[in-house]
Amino acid sequence: QVQLVESGGGSVQSGGSLRLSCVHSGYTADNYCVGWLRQPPGEEREGVAAIKGDGYTTYANDVKGRFTIYRDEAQNTVYLQMNNLQPNDTAMYYCVADTRGDMCTFLLHVGIGFHYTGQGTLVTVSP
Repeated sequence: QVQLVESGGGSVQSGGSLRLSCVHSGYTADNYCVGWLRQPPGEEREGVAAIKGDGYTTYANDVKGRFTIYRDEAQNTVYLQMNNLQPNDTAMYYCVADTRGDMCTFLLHVGIGFHYTGQGTLVTVSP
């Protein structure tokens, strides 16, 4: 049973920082992809960032330079460090995973199709 447990959401002012955590368990594939999607209020879910089993990372254009995805393999945890947060970053953030690592960039770009999704954590950025 694959499980994804997110934490770290909250409320910050514009320009602030947050770090999201996703503890993932239940699969052993080396060629995996773990990432983050977000869904702003009233909008479609969209890709944010992802990391493959070989360490390759991919980002949505509007978060490049502000967000960093990285992992602690010993703790089975993937982090999303978010700096210089802006009001339009307000969204529910979901940890996602898939054992099809070769599809990581594609899945992030389309924002759907990941086999596993966490329960979400809310990020609110005020002006």
